[in-house]
Amino acid sequence: MTPADRDRFEKCLALAAQGATMGERAAARAAAERIARGAGLTFAEAAEGLRRTGQESAHRATRPPPPRRSYPWAQPKAPVTPITVEELLHQKAETEAWQKRSAAAADRRRKRERADQDAYVAEQRARQAERDRDWARTRTDPPAAPGDEA
Repeated sequence: MTPADRDRFEKCLALAAQGATMGERAAARAAAERIARGAGLTFAEAAEGLRRTGQESAHRATRPPPPRRSYPWAQPKAPVTPITVEELLHQKAETEAWQKRSAAAADRRRKRERADQDAYVAEQRARQAERDRDWARTRTDPPAAPGDEA
């Protein structure tokens, strides 16, 4: 008989002995007999086996249970140690150093971008200056009249 069947059989026997009505007690005994038949035993053999395992479990109950393995989450947390002034100052110095490094990297990046922008602006100014010279030349040199050839 499996442990689950044994457990059901034991519950049915308890209900057969202590049921509230006669019908309840009769149904519980019939269920217990079906469980015993399903396990290949007679009702008497199953009841005897349950009594024997009950004695063994009573004997086992006198021994202390084996120690349980505890899980990491079940362990008490370590006590919190307060932070010292020196540690605070060290953390502050590290943060400031990181901020300085970050700001310096951002400055280098902006200078590279600014150099690219300055080169583009200088190129555009040179093109505009060339266009302005061409425009000024065409204004100072009157167009030749169509028949005037020098």
